Amino acid sequence: MANDPIHQFQINKIIPIENVGGLDLSFTNASLFMVVTVAAVSGFLYLTTANRGLVPGRMQSISEMAYEFVASMLRDAAGTQGMRFFPFVFSLFMFVLVANLFGMFPYFFTVTSSIIVTFALSILVIGTVVVYGFMKHGAKFLGLFVPDGVPGLLVPLVVLIEVISFLSRPISLSVRLFANMLAGHITLKVFAGFVTSLTAMGAIGIGGAILPLAMTVALTGLEFLVAFLQAYVFAVLTCMYLNDALHPSH
Repeated sequence: MANDPIHQFQINKIIPIENVGGLDLSFTNASLFMVVTVAAVSGFLYLTTANRGLVPGRMQSISEMAYEFVASMLRDAAGTQGMRFFPFVFSLFMFVLVANLFGMFPYFFTVTSSIIVTFALSILVIGTVVVYGFMKHGAKFLGLFVPDGVPGLLVPLVVLIEVISFLSRPISLSVRLFANMLAGHITLKVFAGFVTSLTAMGAIGIGGAILPLAMTVALTGLEFLVAFLQAYVFAVLTCMYLNDALHPSH
């Protein structure tokens, strides 16, 4: 079990709460680390900005850098009007980033390696786009599916393609994050398992473990990079989708 690369993704019930209206509302390890992630992000931002000064210290600088990074991303993708969604995008970015980083610690659960979590976040993004789009533009929001300049005969085909593309967004958004975190952690666990197995074989095994150990170290560094990149990709795609809610016409 120690070398099983899949065991790390198992959902375990911590506080069983079953059969509540036919639903299983048990508090699991995934629930725990989602709570820990939100608490860590909230606590960090509060502690680094509660006594903020004109000349920022190290921790305040990190908070301000995160703020400016997300704000710049949102302005570039959706314009100045997109800043009304800043709290939403910033919360998503910080949650995904910290959840990814927590998954790098031994015995921690990687929340974003669970497809139900990433899909729920994706549905939240697309739901926000649809609800705001109709609230802001009414039926004109449907213009998102009819690009300008399309010949009349091709409109039905183009609309069908645009609708399918729009409906695939939550799938691609969720699977991209889930698959990258899952694959990376499995690969890392496999090479770490090689190191453990080889070192148990004595001097010859220890010599043979050098290469998988080097790969484990390299993959660990790569996974930290992926943790940030996947949070960035999730946030930037969210900004692009929100731009469609603000400016539905092509």
